[in-house]
Amino acid sequence: MAKKISKNTLKKGFLNMYTAKTMAELYEDNFKQVSKYVHATSRGHEAVQTALGMLLLPQDYAFPYYRDDAMLLSFGLQPYDLMLQLLAKKEDPFSGGRTYYSHPSLKDRDKPKIPHQSSATGMQAIPATGVAMGIQYLEKQNLSNPNITLSTVQDSQEKPITVCSLGDASVTEGEVAEAFQMAALKQMPILYLVQDNGWDISANAAETRAQNAFEYAKGFKGLEAISIDGANFTESYLVLEKVIKTIREERRPFLVHAKVPLLNHHTSGVRMEWYRDDLEEARSRDPYPVIKQQLLDSGFTSEEIDQLEQSVKAKVQSDFEKALKAEEPKPEDLFTNDFAPTPITEETGERSPKGAEKVVMVDCALFAVEELMKKHKECLLYGQDVGGRLGGVFREAATLAQKFGDDRVFNTPIQEAFIVGSTVGMSAVGLKPIVEVQFADYIWPGLNQLFTEVSRSCYLSNGKWPVSMILRVPIGAYGSGGPYHSSSVESVITNIRGIKIAYPSNGADLKGLMKAAYYDPNPVVILEHKGLYWSKVPGTQGATSVEPAEDYVLPFGKAWVLQEIWKQEQEETLTIVSYGMGVHWAMNASKELDMKTQIEIIDLRTLFPLDEDTIMKSVKKTGKCLVVTEEPSNNSFARALAGKIQEKCFKFLDAPVMTIGSENMPAIPLNATLEQTMIPSTEKVMLAINELLNY
Repeated sequence: MAKKISKNTLKKGFLNMYTAKTMAELYEDNFKQVSKYVHATSRGHEAVQTALGMLLLPQDYAFPYYRDDAMLLSFGLQPYDLMLQLLAKKEDPFSGGRTYYSHPSLKDRDKPKIPHQSSATGMQAIPATGVAMGIQYLEKQNLSNPNITLSTVQDSQEKPITVCSLGDASVTEGEVAEAFQMAALKQMPILYLVQDNGWDISANAAETRAQNAFEYAKGFKGLEAISIDGANFTESYLVLEKVIKTIREERRPFLVHAKVPLLNHHTSGVRMEWYRDDLEEARSRDPYPVIKQQLLDSGFTSEEIDQLEQSVKAKVQSDFEKALKAEEPKPEDLFTNDFAPTPITEETGERSPKGAEKVVMVDCALFAVEELMKKHKECLLYGQDVGGRLGGVFREAATLAQKFGDDRVFNTPIQEAFIVGSTVGMSAVGLKPIVEVQFADYIWPGLNQLFTEVSRSCYLSNGKWPVSMILRVPIGAYGSGGPYHSSSVESVITNIRGIKIAYPSNGADLKGLMKAAYYDPNPVVILEHKGLYWSKVPGTQGATSVEPAEDYVLPFGKAWVLQEIWKQEQEETLTIVSYGMGVHWAMNASKELDMKTQIEIIDLRTLFPLDEDTIMKSVKKTGKCLVVTEEPSNNSFARALAGKIQEKCFKFLDAPVMTIGSENMPAIPLNATLEQTMIPSTEKVMLAINELLNY
């Protein structure tokens, strides 16, 4: 190449690469000590990783993957820092001993920002692209990133970029395609670095990939792709320097495909000698002799290089000995940072303002979002068909695009994984995304991101990166929606720890919970029953509410005793616990039976956190309990709740805790008769009440 890099850059690159190499060798030499916890190293990949790391700035965001320890070193982390994670120590700066080696999360002022990184291959592409989308939004709105502190140094004036590092095998994941599609479509400032060592684990590229990442990227119009020798530090540095400069100036995406050899095991638990037939060829492409020769060619002597190597070895050995002695986590450390503290702990504001009109439930949510968007420029809304032409298939976003513009309210492609997972990146740059999955039936492609990235970010980053987002999910059976527009999914969602879940039964609660969710720094899923949106289903007029004032906020974890009774000795009494549509079935059944003085009805409002105190207090008073859900009851949230009530209130019960839900069939049929046979109703709840009271 005509252009050369400075001696100082070469020296810095060599020191970083040799540190990574020495660490990998030390781990092998001390295998029994370090193999307790699985790990992978960058050996063979360290040239391109080092080059990239040296070119990033503190305002940039990086999404390394599990083989990127050389990249982490080049950000300024020390071997000791990485070894604390290798050994799962308490002071592991990334996760406090909660996750594997080279699974970073970093918020240091002087280093690139690294949101939580998972093990799921390719899953980081969507959150990384979400950061790039967030950076683009901040620039368009002239907003600052609260997680970045800029100085007067010239480098700090450079525009930020996002880097997503991937192994070539992970590019076959469908979610990577979703990320590429959005980056190309919106022309986002992101670099995808794909490190191609020709292997998955034991499967090689020839048997698993129709083309490499460079060839694949050409199918995404607007995503420029370059292929380089990632084992050559100088070539990697010069190409990446030019690419990064272009992204900073032109704000468009690139993919750099770097060919590298894998010179170590896939992981410490999957040894290369078990299956590799290309080790001799791979070792012939070792990046270390290449950079050593580049040092010699630039004027360094063999003695100087030897001195550099000896200093690195001493540092790595010293850091290892220190890390071995570091403190282990204590049992109580398990229970921290599952959620960030929320400022919303009490119900405040005016729930029923004088003179306010009654509005349908869907409009209560719409007005809540509108009020938030007026007040907070960092609030934005996106999903399928929420843009200006339609405003949502339920008109739940009607007029918002016209009022706030297409940059703040916009349509996405049919990409549920991107809709959900991009919120990780948006939140990481200080934004508050409100996103929507069009129907609960379509949430399944988004569950990988919700479980792997969104829900675990706060806990596995040890509190550094909670994901502040709201996911709206229209749910439930309504008007012969059929098998793909009627499902209930709360049992799946409630089994994902690390998220909060609301399922309101009326518009006032929905507005108050929407406000609480916005000010909560944690991820929130709001399940909104379609049959309650307009109160068109007979018996659901109670879902229509006087619209609460703008300042009304309803905290999570506070159930509502919607119908309260006193303790009675002569009459049989009963507690009904429900949420969403079930609340209306319960209220209507109580009215039809003329048993308002015998039946206490609790509206949960939120499924997590769950107001157990209110539930248990009521059941201990009434002695009997019916849990009402729209889901098929087998293996459901409702059945689990019934079991907990039975466990906590056993000595006070006069009958088993009963559960009523939909029939345990695979899907809700389209035919109206079959649909009504499938799901609960006021009449079915009345029968269950009589059975339980007569027990």
